[in-house]
Amino acid sequence: MPRVLICDKLEAAGLDILQRAGIELDNRPGLKGADLLVALGSADGAVVRSGTRLTAAELENPGKLRCVVRAGVGVDNIDVTAATRRGVIVMNTPSGNTVSAAEHTIALLLAVARHIPTADASMKAGQWDRNKFLGTQVAGKTLGVIGLGRIGREVARRAVGLDMSVIGFDPLVTPEKAAEFGIKAVATRDELLPRCDFLTLHIPLLPDTKDFINARELALLPRGARLLNVARGGVVNEAALAGALASGHIAGAGLDVFEQEPPPAGSPLLKAPNVVLTPHLGASTV
Repeated sequence: MPRVLICDKLEAAGLDILQRAGIELDNRPGLKGADLLVALGSADGAVVRSGTRLTAAELENPGKLRCVVRAGVGVDNIDVTAATRRGVIVMNTPSGNTVSAAEHTIALLLAVARHIPTADASMKAGQWDRNKFLGTQVAGKTLGVIGLGRIGREVARRAVGLDMSVIGFDPLVTPEKAAEFGIKAVATRDELLPRCDFLTLHIPLLPDTKDFINARELALLPRGARLLNVARGGVVNEAALAGALASGHIAGAGLDVFEQEPPPAGSPLLKAPNVVLTPHLGASTV
C-alpha cells in the first residue's frame, strides 16, 4: 500500500478519496525541519498546499519519495528543478480552485469598491458614518485582467455580469480566444494599465513575473485606480504599492497573497485604511 504524507490541512472529503483509493495516509500537517525530512523520506508521495515549502534542502535525500502533488495551482513553493534531479515528479491541480479563486477576487473587488470591512468595523464600534464610506459603482468601470488562464477568464466572466468592461493582457492568449469570455485583448501591459479602473492579476510567480507591477507600472494606472492580487505574493511589489496607496494615486487594494506569508508585523499594508487583506483564502472553501 503506497504511503502519502499530508503536509498541509486537507478537508475530510479529500482524505476520504485518497483512502478509498487504497492509500495509507500519514496526515501530519505543519511538520517542519528534521521531522519533515524524516516523514518525506518514509513516504511514497506527499501532498502540499501553500503552507509547506519544499526547497532543495528538503529534496536532497528524498528516500522513498517519488512524487509531490500541490493541491492548488502554482508550484512556486516546490523546487521543481531539485525534485526532478532526484527523480521526484511534481504535479498540481490547475482547475481545482478556479471558481473559488475567481469568486474571492470578485469579493475583494466589491469590498474595496464599497469599503465593506471598514464600514463594518465602524458600525461595530458604535458609529454611523454614512458620509465617510462613499464608494464607487463598478458597473460601467473597466477591469484590467493580467493573465487570462482559467482563473483570469472566470474573473472576467463574472465582471462582465457586473456590467464592467473587461480588457486583458496575456501574450499566450489570442484576441479571438479572449473575446469568447467578453475580454478585449491588448498587446502589452503598458497599453492595458492606463485604461484600468480596477486591475487584477492572475499570473504565476516566476523570475519574469517578479515585481511585474512595480512603481513604474503603478504610475501608469489612472489616479484613483484599485488593484487586486489573488495570484501570488511577489508579482506586485508591496513597498511600491504601499507608497502609491499612501500618496492617494492608488485608491485601494484587495490582497490575498503576500511576498512573505504571514506578512511581517511592520508591513505598511497591515495598517493602510484603504486596503482589504485576507490570509491566502482564494482556495479555502469546503
